Amino acid sequence: EEPPSYVIFILATTEVHKIPVTILSRCQRYDFKRISVDTISERLFELAEGEGIDVEEKAIRYIAKSADGALRDALSLMDQCNSFYFGQKLTYDKVLEVLGAVDTKVFSDLLCAVIARDVKSSISILDEVVIQGRELSQFVIDFTWYLRNLMLIKTSEEDEIEEVLDMSGENLTQLKREAQAVDTDRVMRYIRIFSELSGQIRNATQKRVLVEIAIIKLCRPGMETDTGSLLDRIRAIEEKLEKGDFALNEGSGVAVEKPEEDIKPVELTRALSSDIKELVGKWGQVIARVSNPGMNMLRKCKLTVTDDDRLLIATFDSMHLDYLNRDNVKEEIAAAMEEVLGKSVLYDITGVDSKTEFKKKYPDLSVINMEIETDDM
Repeated sequence: EEPPSYVIFILATTEVHKIPVTILSRCQRYDFKRISVDTISERLFELAEGEGIDVEEKAIRYIAKSADGALRDALSLMDQCNSFYFGQKLTYDKVLEVLGAVDTKVFSDLLCAVIARDVKSSISILDEVVIQGRELSQFVIDFTWYLRNLMLIKTSEEDEIEEVLDMSGENLTQLKREAQAVDTDRVMRYIRIFSELSGQIRNATQKRVLVEIAIIKLCRPGMETDTGSLLDRIRAIEEKLEKGDFALNEGSGVAVEKPEEDIKPVELTRALSSDIKELVGKWGQVIARVSNPGMNMLRKCKLTVTDDDRLLIATFDSMHLDYLNRDNVKEEIAAAMEEVLGKSVLYDITGVDSKTEFKKKYPDLSVINMEIETDDM
């Protein structure tokens, strides 16, 4: 039957491609786009002000981003967070806790461990996420977005980055620094692995196992045979060749492990202070008190001393150098030293191209005749 002229049918769907052509041809079509993060944030601020809710801007923007363009979802998330912390200031950390999300610092630490192919540190970071009660499905989604932002930084012009990415200047600076340590192909491989994981984890009963397998794949490209993984493995060999860890066998042209050069080590020409001696002797105890991935990074460092008798920690990885030079990490290392020695000790961190270069320039305190105590904590 023909409906009356005053009747209007409104069809709403998120899967317009499933509507038959015979119906589409008789409809006036309107496509409703996702609402921008800025628009949602402004609306949430208006509501928060009207309801007398004290909320951080960073918290509002995270809620707006999590809503994925849907204002109704943003309002629901806002209400959920406010109900949980009713009468309290709604901070970014509280929003992360309610939504089961993870701070970007965790993603930065995980990326650092993955680039270093440090499976132990990577899994330890995941352990901390699980212990904190974070939702692994959300963790996978957020880390994928984090990698996506890295890829955009790698592929965008400098003057376009701020327009493409919605984040604070501090986070953008940190992300730019991390982007320098990884190439685009590797980031795309990481995104592919975690995108596949995102589809697998929804209905999985053992989510943690799936995430662990994915992280191990990131650290061990040899587990896969796709083009991206093969390129990653070739890249790892090239990095070793550049650092001098391998040399070409002249007869066969095959890369073999390069023997350590017979270099006379730099001798210590003065007496060490008692604090430095004690600290070197108890260095294992200091390391054990630092959380991962810093703990495993420090295990790979060498100890030496500066001209003004300050302890110098030398690392051979630029990514490790950036991580260990973070203010919060340096404070943690200093606190560990103070806990072991009972007093504060001044120290510096430096980057060295290779162990051979270190041997040429610095006295190695670990080989000086001192009893080195280790701690298996």
